[in-house]
Amino acid sequence: MHEADSRPLILILCTGNSCRSQMAEAYLRKAVGDKIRVESAGSHPSGYVHPLAIRAVAEQGLDLAEGRSKSLEEFLEQEVETVITVCGNADQECPPFPGQLRRYHWPFDDPAHAEGSEEEQLTVFRRVRDEIDRVFTAYGFGRADSLG
Repeated sequence: MHEADSRPLILILCTGNSCRSQMAEAYLRKAVGDKIRVESAGSHPSGYVHPLAIRAVAEQGLDLAEGRSKSLEEFLEQEVETVITVCGNADQECPPFPGQLRRYHWPFDDPAHAEGSEEEQLTVFRRVRDEIDRVFTAYGFGRADSLG
C-alpha cells in the first residue's frame, strides 16, 4: 500500500492488464517522473504481462518484465485522482474511486488479439505501442508541467 504517498494517483484500466494498460503505465511513468504515482490494473486481470508487450516496449528502452497484472480491486479504497480506461469493457465496468476528480476513456486496439506469425503479431503490438506512447507521453508531460 501507499498510505504515506501523497502524490496524485493516476490509474490506467483495461480488462486483462496484460498489454495496453501495462504499456500506458510505462510511458506515463516515464513522462511524469516522480511527480505523480502511476498504476495500472484490470477489471478481469489475466495474471501475466504479455511477452510481446514486454518485447515491444523493451525496444524503446522501457522494462515491463517485472510488471504484474493487478486487479482494480487493489485500488478501490485508495485515493485515485484520475482514471483512464483504454478499452471498452473496462470503461463499462469502471467503478467510482475515492477522491476521483477526472475520468478519461482513450480506447486502443487490443494487440493480444493479433493473428498470424509472431512477427506479424509483434507488428500489431508495435503499432499499438506507438499510439499509446504518443497519447500518454503528451498527457504526462502536460500533467507534470501543471504540477510545476
